[in-house]
Amino acid sequence: MQIRHLMNPLDFTTKELDDLFDLANDIEKCPAKYAHACEGRKLASCFYEPSTRTRLSFESAMLGLGGQVLGFSDAACSSASKGESVSDTIRVISCFADICAMRHPKEGAPMVAAGKSTIPVINAGDGGHQHPTQTLTDLLTIRSLKGRLGSFTIGLCGDLKFGRTVHSLINALVRYPNIHFIFISPPELKVPDYITDMLREKEIAYDEVIRLEECMPDLDLLYMTRVQRERFFNEEDYVRLKDFYILNKTKLALAKDDMLILHPLPRVNEISVEVDEDPRAVYFKQVQYGVYVRMALILTLLGITVS
Repeated sequence: MQIRHLMNPLDFTTKELDDLFDLANDIEKCPAKYAHACEGRKLASCFYEPSTRTRLSFESAMLGLGGQVLGFSDAACSSASKGESVSDTIRVISCFADICAMRHPKEGAPMVAAGKSTIPVINAGDGGHQHPTQTLTDLLTIRSLKGRLGSFTIGLCGDLKFGRTVHSLINALVRYPNIHFIFISPPELKVPDYITDMLREKEIAYDEVIRLEECMPDLDLLYMTRVQRERFFNEEDYVRLKDFYILNKTKLALAKDDMLILHPLPRVNEISVEVDEDPRAVYFKQVQYGVYVRMALILTLLGITVS
């Protein structure tokens, strides 16, 4: 079987995504059916920068399939601290594991690994570039709870400049019909020009606003993001912008009754904890969907079918 990797959400066609999401929904309904699907298989969890949800979600997914996990959670715990290249690391890992999930602070590092690997490599986030499995999680959450991918208005709020989850989600959603994007950010953190250029070229509707309250009544989905301290070059700019948006009950009162609130997490201050009990807040459900979609992805890339 030809080795297949996941570097970008666009690596899968919309038909392949439908099949992946159908599989994830079946795993959700019948977990016992898949409990031994990866017995004897190993996932290498190679995380060169800190992660809670993504790393543990991959590990939980493999364990839920009956497989095993090995790897490292920090570059300092790997031979990268001795100067080993990503290319050499993946050649070594390929001798130990059947599939690899890689998080790296440098954009393109997982792609370099995939070029040298003899096992499937999954990009688990590379700098401010891509985060494809978070995008798969977002799409599965929307499809499962809204019943469709398309024909909605989505607001993306917060750090739209450095947010890899935002960039990946936009690029994935443009393949679905009748989507209206509303970008909500301070000028310093606005969505990059290459994205708005792409939307104009594809004649996809979008608006850019600064105040969340201005567009809240129009939204079917609100995708909140944190201002990421680790992407800033100086502390002063981070402190000035970190609390620019805080979603609370007052702002939420302006929203539709069936609007959904998503967040890739971790949350800092951008969503008040008082919002957590609102039925429209689905960001913790989103985490669970992340396990199901990663289970489906592991099975798909390993070519394992369960009848």
